[in-house]
Amino acid sequence: MAEKKQVKESKEKKEKSKKEVEKTSTEKEIKIPSRLFDYYHKDVIPDLMKTFSYKNVMQVPKIEKVVVNMGVGAAVAEPKILEEAVRELESITGQKASIRKAKKAISNFKLREGISIGAMVTLRKERMFEFLDRLINVALPRVRDFRGLSDKSFDGRGNFTMGIKEQIIFPEINVDKITKVLGMDITIVTSAKSDNEAYELLKSFGMPFIKKEIKKA
Repeated sequence: MAEKKQVKESKEKKEKSKKEVEKTSTEKEIKIPSRLFDYYHKDVIPDLMKTFSYKNVMQVPKIEKVVVNMGVGAAVAEPKILEEAVRELESITGQKASIRKAKKAISNFKLREGISIGAMVTLRKERMFEFLDRLINVALPRVRDFRGLSDKSFDGRGNFTMGIKEQIIFPEINVDKITKVLGMDITIVTSAKSDNEAYELLKSFGMPFIKKEIKKA
């Protein structure tokens, strides 16, 4: 009787462990899409198709990637500042940062070739939309005396670059723990063929521009 009881218990344990494995595997497969990603497909695409009279959905411009670059010139004298900047950049973007090194030596700035002076992160897909959502709706409204973004920062090929003076506008940064206020450049790369299309794309996402200035050819 004791042997039968042990066999029964072992079978129950195996079945229980099997169910737990199946449960965890199904939980890992579930992915919650970004709010901004859904908004792009449901609202932005139809609006842009009406505005520019696109005949095909594939003609609608989209955001391909977001590049966040943080230059740390003070790291030449204090390397620890760069380590803190990398940690902060990774916490803001949720992705591992790439260390950027100096390509040439500049004696006036006491800069030697190969010294680490910055960090960069390239965001795509879900992380890109999540970062943009936090940037537009949380971080930018926290900028002091914010009056909107300039629409002159397009490069003529549908890409937009903006500069941020303080990393403390992001809620992931603890103000009490930072030792130095650092800025960063954020470049939004789109598939738009013109600056006007890129402007309407970013504006539809809620990007707070000051005003639109139509450039005459």
